[in-house]
Amino acid sequence: MSAFQYTVIFKNDSSSGGTAGLYQTDPQIGVAGVESLIWLSHYASPTTRLTFTWELDYDFVWFAPAVLEPGVIITATQVWPTDLATNNQVTLTQVHGSYTFKNQTAGVQQDTLYVVQDGTIAEDQAAVGIGMFGFPSLVVEAEPNLTLAFTPSPSYWITFGQLSQGEVVVPAALPTKAEISFPDNVYSMTAVLQSDNSWTVEPTSAVNAAWLEGRKSNPHLVWGG
Repeated sequence: MSAFQYTVIFKNDSSSGGTAGLYQTDPQIGVAGVESLIWLSHYASPTTRLTFTWELDYDFVWFAPAVLEPGVIITATQVWPTDLATNNQVTLTQVHGSYTFKNQTAGVQQDTLYVVQDGTIAEDQAAVGIGMFGFPSLVVEAEPNLTLAFTPSPSYWITFGQLSQGEVVVPAALPTKAEISFPDNVYSMTAVLQSDNSWTVEPTSAVNAAWLEGRKSNPHLVWGG
């Protein structure tokens, strides 16, 4: 288990209801063709706020069929917890025509997650990747006789709209999004979607402090506003 819990508080100050979704990007992950999924999500009506929490607990994931097109919703068929040190390698294989993980062990080096795809893997039938906190986040089409080496250092993003958890997204095509960067020793951030659909992203401690200060002169001041 991770030593720290991360939190993102989302507040919807726009005029529309919709789904707030967190996704990850990782250009340096070391595996070509990786697709981002809506990793965590929840519906939010106007003026409401909600909280996402997670820990840096990684998972191996796979699913079938391997349709990695924008808008497709993915549900992981198998999720195996892993870490970056002691059990960071797994094999994807077929047994009696069904895919499964096996042989989880220590990889050749720490800080990398290895998926060994053996010769039973058929092209265009499955996808495999990694997740965090029990949900898939970054995936790629499975291929036979290929070892994938994921070296994760994800960036976190928030978006809003008509979304579903597990949905394949193209980050560059999302019209409403903001990166959520956690400063050193800060584990709670607040993201507010404003009335003009722009974003403000600040440490939650700063939002709380500004609200308490503003309440001194305006007792009706809305938190996060």
